[in-house]
Parts: sequence; C-alpha cells; structure tokens
Amino acid sequence: MSHSALLWRAAAELAQSETLGAIATVSRRRGSLPMAQNAKMVVAEDGRRWGTVGGGCTEADVTMQALEAARDGVPKFVQHTLNADLAGDVGLSCGGTVELFLEPIVALPEMARLYGAVAQGIEERIPVTVFTAVDWAGGSAKRAVIGGDVITVGPIPAPRAPSSERRAPDSTAHVDEDSGLFIEHLLRVPRLIVFGAGHVGVEIARLAAGVGFYVLVVDDRAEYANGQRLPEAHEVFVEDFRTFLDRLNLDEDDYVLATTRGHSYDAYIIERTAASRARYVGMLGSRRKKDVVFRALEAAGVSRTALDRVVVPIGEPIGADTPEEIAVSVVAELIRVRRVGIPSPPALSGSPPREAPAGPG
Repeated sequence: MSHSALLWRAAAELAQSETLGAIATVSRRRGSLPMAQNAKMVVAEDGRRWGTVGGGCTEADVTMQALEAARDGVPKFVQHTLNADLAGDVGLSCGGTVELFLEPIVALPEMARLYGAVAQGIEERIPVTVFTAVDWAGGSAKRAVIGGDVITVGPIPAPRAPSSERRAPDSTAHVDEDSGLFIEHLLRVPRLIVFGAGHVGVEIARLAAGVGFYVLVVDDRAEYANGQRLPEAHEVFVEDFRTFLDRLNLDEDDYVLATTRGHSYDAYIIERTAASRARYVGMLGSRRKKDVVFRALEAAGVSRTALDRVVVPIGEPIGADTPEEIAVSVVAELIRVRRVGIPSPPALSGSPPREAPAGPG
C-alpha cells in the first residue's frame, strides 16, 4: 500500500472504531522547510501516528493542536515558523513558515466510507480530488471525486474555478477562499514497470515500492516472477515480454526498466517503449551494451531521437557493484526524475561501465 493510501486507510479505521483522531495537511509553505510539499499526518488520541509533517518539535506541537481540533469538533488552520537563526543553532540549514489545515476525523459510517474510498482510489491509481469545507458551522462537510465517482458527506459548497486556478502549479493542496474549501489534488501514483525479475530487478522492485512507486514486474519464468520473491510488488506477471507489451499502454506517469537476462530481450523492450509516452525508459547494462543494442535498433528502424531519451547505464553514479547497491542507485535516479523531471545525460549517469552482475536477470 502506498504511503498516501495508508494515511487515508488509517483515517477510515479510526472513524469506524470511533477513536478520536485528526488529519493534519500542509496547505501553504514558504522558505526552506524539512517536509514534503504534500506532507500529511494522521494522529489518534491513543498515541498512534501515521505520516509526518517534518518531525521534531513542530510535529509534536501539530499533534497536540490536531487533537485539540478533534476534541472541539471543528477544523482550523495553524501556522508554524522555523526561524533560520534557531535552525542554525540546532544544526539545520532551513527556515520558513508552514500553514497546516487540521480537521477532526468524523466517526460516521458515511465518512469512514469516504476515507476508505479515497484510499482505494489511490491504490488503484485513479485521480482523486478531495474537497473539505473550512467552516463546519452546519456540520462536517466533505466531498471526494474519485475518477467518475463522487462521494459527498454533509452540505458542501461547489468550488469556484477561478480561485482553484490560482493555486501554485506544483501544489497538491490549497485553500479556495472564495468558496471556503480546502482542496486536495491527490496525484496518481507513478507506475514502474520492471521487465526482468532477476537479482537486480527484485531489489529495484523492493526499494521502488518503498518510496511510493506502483511496481509491476514482468518475467517469463515462474520461478523468478512470483509473490515469494517479490512480496513488495503490486503486480507480478509471468508472461512472454512480447505478449505483455502488446497489451501495455504507457503514459506520462510510467517508468520503464529493461533489466532482463539477455540483450535480445532488452533490445525488444527498448524497441517497443523508446518512443512511448513513458516519463522514463532505461536499460541495465554497460555503455558497450548500449552501443551494440542501439546500433541494432537503428538498423531495425528505431529513430535516433527515440533512442536518445533512453537512459543507459541506469542509476546515479555512486560506484554501485552489488544488486542491492545498483538498486539504490537506480531508485535514486527514478526519484530524481520524479521530483526534478530531468534525467541525467546517459554519459554521466549509471552503474559502473560493465555488464549486469553474474546470475539470472
């Protein structure tokens, strides 16, 4: 389960069990702060906590304030400032202001259903938008749009498009002050398709799932592609690569890795995906392997423009040697592409200039 889905699932469980709890979500931030843009935390009165809004003293204060909001039964905004001078005193190179929206977890069956449906939508990679009324004078009010489905609890106003369009382009949560709504755009979880379930592929799948990718692994060998070897993968397919590619649709949220046991398999995967809409296409192997495979693909009619976007070797240049180290370097590169959006030039990135480690895959 992805990190985001886990938080919403926790909210559903607290609502079902009628345990006092609250959700804290970053709504606005300024400066350099030790938290993600879309940081969210769920807290319960019994001391349990899911997610983080930066840790340290700030998180402790937010936890206390969120539970106060839960006891009062109404949402509120709070602001925390991390002074740059104070940050320097404790060895932190950050400073800024963060505003958080704190909302009680409502112990109603219909609200528990909404929380759970949001979690399921995230798990299934369906775009989700959640609208929460800032003022609960008329009772709690929330709406979730999950793909084509809409779940509404309470009397909630309609958002006004001009206000929504004024949000920062990279913001996933913001306040529509005109309509009095806190709006969360829950971006679709990026999907990583790993072709090849050998030693390196397994380690990449494990790490990538842990940092928020929806991981799909494909191999034509049942002894390699199975749940016992790939417990963290969301989907595992035992299938011929060609057959699988025939029914695979790739878009801008997809990342493709060719990590199979043979040059011919990798070459075919690159041939079929190099010109796709995938955000990232990479192949495990050395620069020598790249030269051999790319020459063959150009001769087969694959355009140089399409091949130029394929990353070979894959991974950050950290001198990785073992399958585990190579996986760290590759997943680090995937994170950078996801967050920054620009892959390293193939000549500068990647594992050591050699073939994949000995062993299957």
